[in-house]
Amino acid sequence: MEHGSIERELRIDASPEVVYEVVSSPEHLREWWPDEAELDPVPGGTGTITFGDPASPDAKVEHLTVVEADPPRRFAFRWIYDRGASAAPGNSLLVTIDLVPSGGGTLLRFKETGFRERGWEAAVLEQAYADHVRGWDHFLPRLVARADSLVARP
Repeated sequence: MEHGSIERELRIDASPEVVYEVVSSPEHLREWWPDEAELDPVPGGTGTITFGDPASPDAKVEHLTVVEADPPRRFAFRWIYDRGASAAPGNSLLVTIDLVPSGGGTLLRFKETGFRERGWEAAVLEQAYADHVRGWDHFLPRLVARADSLVARP
């Protein structure tokens, strides 16, 4: 296995505008991904996402930097970089979410890259990659459910 990228395509019964809000706004992110999110969703904007109770010392906090914000077509961010560092190729992972109108809904193309570029030793790389595959397999269906729940049904 190459451990280079994680890619998924999801069909969502909501417009790209709705899906873009779900993938970029902190109030919607909290509903499907982290337990807490603070983010300025503009290019160069930064923020944090927290998994677990933010008041707990066991909470996992990750910093994010928005790379692209092109509503309602693309949202991309870097994350998993060392505290105090500026996110850049080679020291972070890049998540790109492309939204394509499809019928009355949206085709979401998800891609996470940068695993090999981190320079991790093989065991660390394999573990990080496997953890992210499991994580996205858990969270991306929740994204779909969140977006679908925002669409008014007749």
